[in-house]
Amino acid sequence: MRNVGDLAMLSVTLRRLRDHWPDASLHVMTSAPTLLRAYHPDVHPVSDGRLPRWIAQPLSAVGSRLGPSIAGVGSVGSLRARDFLWGAARRIRTRSVAEQVAAPVEESGADADRRDIATRPAVASALRGASLVLAVGGGYMNDIDPWQFHCTLDLLQSAVERGTPTAMIGQGFGPLTAESLVARAGKVLPAVDVIALREGRAGPGLLAGFGVPADRVVVTGDDAIALAYSIRREEMGASLGVCLRVAEYSPVASRAQEAVGRAVRSVAGAAGARLVPLIISEHQSEDRRSTLPLVAGYPDVAPVQGRFVTPLDVARRVGECRILVTGAYHLAVFALAQGIPVVGLSSSRYYDDKLLGLDAMFGGNCVELLRLDDADLEERVAAAARSAWQRAPEVRLRLRESAATQVDLSNEAFDRVVALVDEGQSRPTAPEIDGHASGPPFVLFEQ
Repeated sequence: MRNVGDLAMLSVTLRRLRDHWPDASLHVMTSAPTLLRAYHPDVHPVSDGRLPRWIAQPLSAVGSRLGPSIAGVGSVGSLRARDFLWGAARRIRTRSVAEQVAAPVEESGADADRRDIATRPAVASALRGASLVLAVGGGYMNDIDPWQFHCTLDLLQSAVERGTPTAMIGQGFGPLTAESLVARAGKVLPAVDVIALREGRAGPGLLAGFGVPADRVVVTGDDAIALAYSIRREEMGASLGVCLRVAEYSPVASRAQEAVGRAVRSVAGAAGARLVPLIISEHQSEDRRSTLPLVAGYPDVAPVQGRFVTPLDVARRVGECRILVTGAYHLAVFALAQGIPVVGLSSSRYYDDKLLGLDAMFGGNCVELLRLDDADLEERVAAAARSAWQRAPEVRLRLRESAATQVDLSNEAFDRVVALVDEGQSRPTAPEIDGHASGPPFVLFEQ
């Protein structure tokens, strides 16, 4: 709920589900129930356990009346308070154990949060009447986010054991090297009915290695392409969009940030262009803290958008640009879907794979990938941005045609997913995973 790219994929999926099953009860697992109801009032939040139920239920009830901008403040505030209290409790517990005896420290907070998630009251209640378990698009099937990785596979495994149809759509896989994660993936993923990938560069090979049957895998492109493509403009933009992501999984040195800022200000100044700061992730304000300094001091800067805007708001702002310089993956998705070339910034294999996979889906030579640890970073960013500015008119149509193709592929994959329910293609006898027997059917729509 604090990442516009994730929210875009969720929004597209919920619209498709609602269009196909107008009367369905849609349940989304979330740690931000207030924000979920603010963005999607007709959806039922299912608490993932990060917030106590006595807090989560009242918050979700008022979300649809507050709107995202107000609901977001309370939602993020409650999560931060919870994280602070949990961290303090863990520190006290760890000190106590250390003082008594050199014994193993208790499991991490993330593992404790995840434990038996499918048996928790809110989750179990949603599962009992379910017809489908759907893992919404994202880049969490990797080493970076083990909490989300395990939660997702917990729910998929529970569904498989009960013979309930399962699917994963818009997924980015890898890098996935941790032994425990690889082992878990090999046990659960081969039993998932449909897995739709957002790229064909790395994901298919990983899934084949896990033993997933090839006929259950399809490459579609990112589901958020449909949202951005739907609001494409006829006229070409005249601005230069910029975003720099600095996070634990995307470390960036301060000198690299300064080099990127000098480069984009120089190129925009020479072209007489406005600079447009763009924000995708509001998690700990990571995009704001690293992006706004890049445009500081430039004479023509677009007002930065507020927090908790909609994906359409951000996609429209991207559409005002002629080119985009970004370290955030979904801004690149929003740009390419509207025919806008991209200079991609990466400091990790995780982002290398994401941006290179995206470039391949759009036919190549549309995302120029630059490493943020390059010694000549300023010159390389400036040269790549100038080249993209010149090429923008000639690649515009090709990129849009590729976006349209990927939207069609994504729609076809969704048709396969709903057919699992409409045509009764659930397993008559569910396979066993880890020795657990199959049980009665259920459903959950899960992010």
